[in-house]
Amino acid sequence: MVTIAQESANSTSLSAVVSETEKNYPTIHVSQEEVNASAARLALARTAYLPRLDGLAQFNRGTRNNIFGTLLPQTVVPSISGPVIGTNNSGSAWGSATGLLVNWQPFDFGLRHANVAAASAARDKARATEQRTELEIIAGSADAYLTELASMSTRTAAAAAVQNWETLKTSIHALVAAQLRPGADESRVEAERAAAVNQLALAEESIEASRATLLKFAPQSGAPAPSPGRLQTELPDLSAVEVSFAPSQNPAAAEQEAIVKQNTAKLHAIERSWVPQFNLEGAGYARGTGAETDGQRLSGANGLAPNVGNYVVGVNITFSFLDFASIHARESEQAANLRAAKGTEDLTIRTLQEQFAQSLAGLKAAKTIAENTPVQVKSAQIALDQATARYKAGLAPIDDVAQAQRLLVQAQIDDSVARLNVWRAFLRIQFVRGDLQPFLDQAGR
Repeated sequence: MVTIAQESANSTSLSAVVSETEKNYPTIHVSQEEVNASAARLALARTAYLPRLDGLAQFNRGTRNNIFGTLLPQTVVPSISGPVIGTNNSGSAWGSATGLLVNWQPFDFGLRHANVAAASAARDKARATEQRTELEIIAGSADAYLTELASMSTRTAAAAAVQNWETLKTSIHALVAAQLRPGADESRVEAERAAAVNQLALAEESIEASRATLLKFAPQSGAPAPSPGRLQTELPDLSAVEVSFAPSQNPAAAEQEAIVKQNTAKLHAIERSWVPQFNLEGAGYARGTGAETDGQRLSGANGLAPNVGNYVVGVNITFSFLDFASIHARESEQAANLRAAKGTEDLTIRTLQEQFAQSLAGLKAAKTIAENTPVQVKSAQIALDQATARYKAGLAPIDDVAQAQRLLVQAQIDDSVARLNVWRAFLRIQFVRGDLQPFLDQAGR
């Protein structure tokens, strides 16, 4: 078993735990990379404004048989140009082609702008998600720190209770040996001591469990015991805690607002989809062939080098008339997603308002309890002293001493965790506000 002195010599501060959590916790890294990915997608959406430049170089050898006729658009039969030569043979000739095609959309009725706006909203949503994740993780690490401190305080009180029962057992054993008290009294004290030992074992288990949780947030620290500092001796300054509350300041609300904007931008982009596509195109190309129009073939490597050039400039206008049905269905789907996002945003705000009211009530109650527990401990100690004195004088049964001892142990446990509960309530209310800095500053960061 690790002693309290050993834990004090090998302790870590809340600021160290929070700092390591911010730097190394995997979930924070995941959210940061999601922001990077969304920024890259925004940059990709902006490239739609750039012209497209395609190059081609081709060299082949094949037959030059050509016939009249029409083929529907397809991707299987290669195209062939030139006149019909009236023969059908397997003789082949060299052919080559090279060229550049420039394609640019001068206008698009706002479609590219809508897509960029949707990508920008997705980036803003990823940033809000990163802030919410960081808030939750840091609050979780601080809460784990306070939980282990509370478990350590409970163990201290439980260990003191075991020692008290040991002292009382020694005293009663002397009285029983002198036949001044019945042997049943000593058995009763032994039973109470065993119960205190069990309570101490449960406190040890709680420490190990809470330390495992703390190790999840700060593994490089090697899970040393928390350093109580002022957390167990002082109360936070609550004068700066405001009763008013703005849910929009919490990253969870900002995230939901960003989701609404993202869905709005997506709907706007879909609404701009059913429009004509205007493409300004220009091409320069050259071809070479080893086949003549009279059916003869040039010898050697003739045709491998393009030697006949052409250029063309024009506007290509396309419009998918029947896409309105699929686009209308996509609009309906996205409109439903937008309404759902707005509903979730409203629910998030209401939940935050509820959590703030509950946290404020919990803070007030924790502060009142922390102010009263010292009185409770003092009164329980006086009651135990009186019960013990009355028992030794033969004026009270052992049950009175046992009851007073249990009340003192419980009062000591309540007092040891009361101030930590105020800090925990303070942490909770700042978490709901979306700003942990006031808590971290006062807790010794």
